[in-house]
Amino acid sequence: MTEALEIHVIADSTGETGARIARVVETQFPDETFQLIRHPRITSLKDLFEIFHALRETPGRRVVLYTLVDQQLRELVRLACDEIPVPHADLLGPAIHAFEQASGRTADEVMRRPVGVEADYFVRISAMEFAIRNDDGAMPEALRECDICLVGASRSGKTPLSIYLGYLGYKVVNVPLVPGIDPPKELFGVDRWRIVGLTIDAERLQAIRNRRVRGLGGFGIKDGYANLASIYAELDEVGRIQRRLGCPIIDTTGLALEEAAVRVIDLVDQRARRVGAHLRIPAGSISMTP
Repeated sequence: MTEALEIHVIADSTGETGARIARVVETQFPDETFQLIRHPRITSLKDLFEIFHALRETPGRRVVLYTLVDQQLRELVRLACDEIPVPHADLLGPAIHAFEQASGRTADEVMRRPVGVEADYFVRISAMEFAIRNDDGAMPEALRECDICLVGASRSGKTPLSIYLGYLGYKVVNVPLVPGIDPPKELFGVDRWRIVGLTIDAERLQAIRNRRVRGLGGFGIKDGYANLASIYAELDEVGRIQRRLGCPIIDTTGLALEEAAVRVIDLVDQRARRVGAHLRIPAGSISMTP
């Protein structure tokens, strides 16, 4: 069995930036196995010496990613990697250099300087709280306040998508569509362009529901919650309600949360523009659409 490829992230802070980039790159190598190793809060030559001494003593498949503000430390990492040798990438240096060129100023190079509270911080927190308060249509009267309304069957991905969109700054309500139970009347008063339907493959939905009911100590067969035939019928009925609402439908089967969020935002924004309206742009964001 091939040993895992080690990804060493060297950072003067937590290393989260490098780790996130590493995870993105990993997805492009589905047949490879990886081991992420962080070296956080590296601020001195002594720290770097200890890391590279260990790398020399234990050869193997590895790559070094580094996010260091200090130019001298970045240069030392580059030289050490070239000497071993080990493939490496400076994830911060080129960006700092580009900013210096564009601004005509020199970076302060202050390590571990707090990012601080951005303009959209409180907007995001408020939007996430809004999504949690209005999970599963808990307060139908809040529908008139939402930027986006998600509708779909139970466990079709409404809640995590609502919260993620909240993280992006959008106020989202999600409403479950249950066969035999009329949707809240307030739903039909929402601007149609704000509403997006979610669906999911029946077998995938059955697997998700089975895990949930097992966790609750039941099997979910008698009432049809996790019965495949009942799920097919339920999704058909939910689809009919979504068509009544005139909303576009996104299939969340195998769709990453980030991709689903982009699709929702694009759909709502496009539909709003067709009727002369607009989707509110959260603070700190900018629309690139003309």
